[in-house]
Amino acid sequence: MIVLIAPENDIPNEIEILNQLFQEGLDYYHLRKPNKSYKDHCEYLYQIDKKYHNKIVVHYFHELVNEFDLKGIHFQEQKRRDHIDNPGHYFKELSMFGKTISSSFHEPEELECCEFEFDYHLLSPVFDSISKKGYEGKRFNVGHIDKLIVGMGGINAETIPETFQLGFKGIGVLGGIWNTEDPVKSFVALNDMYNSVKN
Repeated sequence: MIVLIAPENDIPNEIEILNQLFQEGLDYYHLRKPNKSYKDHCEYLYQIDKKYHNKIVVHYFHELVNEFDLKGIHFQEQKRRDHIDNPGHYFKELSMFGKTISSSFHEPEELECCEFEFDYHLLSPVFDSISKKGYEGKRFNVGHIDKLIVGMGGINAETIPETFQLGFKGIGVLGGIWNTEDPVKSFVALNDMYNSVKN
């Protein structure tokens, strides 16, 4: 699986590019916009072709799953620590049938010990981050952990083979797509490399 994280701040033609990425086979788009309000999130989603809503996972305002036919919800690290000990209470108000639940981790030990069954887990930073300067990669080896773990941080077409060697089952990308001259072309190259390594 390839997870694409939204650019934190809007970029020119973002929605147009995003619709093209979905056309090229993007299945997991993590809508992570910390500066947007609930209303802003709704306006953003309304601009995206409705048929692609079921490929979108929201990081903020999880109640958006009640309004839109989304793929699922994601817990940032702190939110997971705050709420997941009593998940029954948290999910009571959410229409979660058939939706994915994922979370971010920065230490393999915490991920391994987490008792809540997430559908997949984002672990970072694997390599030096492209989008966050000074965020140094730790080359975690997760082959021994029997969970679906997606490697994040410094992922691009060149680093995919090593990501799989380290035991990751998927890749998460942000700067490797959005910080390139042609995000769609970069995604196609990334997708091709991913499929050739995976097979």
